[in-house]
Amino acid sequence: MDENRKLKAFACQIRMAAIEAIHAIGSGHIGGALSIADVLAVLYGREMRYDPQDPKWPERDKLVCSKGHAGPAVYGTLALKGFFPYEELKTLNRPGTRLPSHCDRNKTPGVDMTTGSLGQGASLAAGMALGDKLRDRDSRVFLILGDGESNEGQVWEALAFACAKKLGNLVVLLDWNKRQLDGWTQDVYPMGDFVQKLQAFGFDTVKVNGNDIDELVPALERTRAGGERPYAIVLDTVKGAGVQEVAEKVMNHSLPVSDEQYERWTKALEAEKQAWEVEA
Repeated sequence: MDENRKLKAFACQIRMAAIEAIHAIGSGHIGGALSIADVLAVLYGREMRYDPQDPKWPERDKLVCSKGHAGPAVYGTLALKGFFPYEELKTLNRPGTRLPSHCDRNKTPGVDMTTGSLGQGASLAAGMALGDKLRDRDSRVFLILGDGESNEGQVWEALAFACAKKLGNLVVLLDWNKRQLDGWTQDVYPMGDFVQKLQAFGFDTVKVNGNDIDELVPALERTRAGGERPYAIVLDTVKGAGVQEVAEKVMNHSLPVSDEQYERWTKALEAEKQAWEVEA
């Protein structure tokens, strides 16, 4: 089977897993979880080096999902890759769970950094990349940032630090889905051109369709080259991508998922997954 078709099928599985978790608790941060499913599929299906049997392996590549409320997509990915049982997704945000509302490295096998206080993940990822560089590890740190989160000044301090320290092992993935908690990012706090900003800071920067596996694969592959400049990929995404009903709802940061919606969305995604699994 064509590798990219496998990754597209995997992205469908990640979306189904995130919906499974959110439906089990009744509601959750679905929009921003769905928008990053494709990049997670490429990261964990092709690009990252990790071991589900040894989640703390020092030489692994690491993921910092700074927009920690997108945890359901991260959890779904980790469950599908065998870091913990898939059925555990149904415990999302319940008492005693290992899957809290926001990512927590002390609770969830495979989560490399606790996040959710927006803006702080950028600093944490830069520090992790510097630590690996000082230890002469050839591993990379992948940082998923939200576009609304990028309103925070701490993000830009961390990015300036990454360029000053020549962290070529850091890859920033900016989820430009154009919506945040209170509405359209352009209306809440316009940030201008992210590509120009990141280039001005010193990042090796490209912009791709972040919901297109065929564009994500080469963009991520080129970050293997390392060097003295950190990498940035601006992901032009749709908040709620993969489920049209969610994508078309403007205020889709957090939504309830009814039994009827769960069945319908899962059925559609399963059909799409099976279509990608058919030999090209």
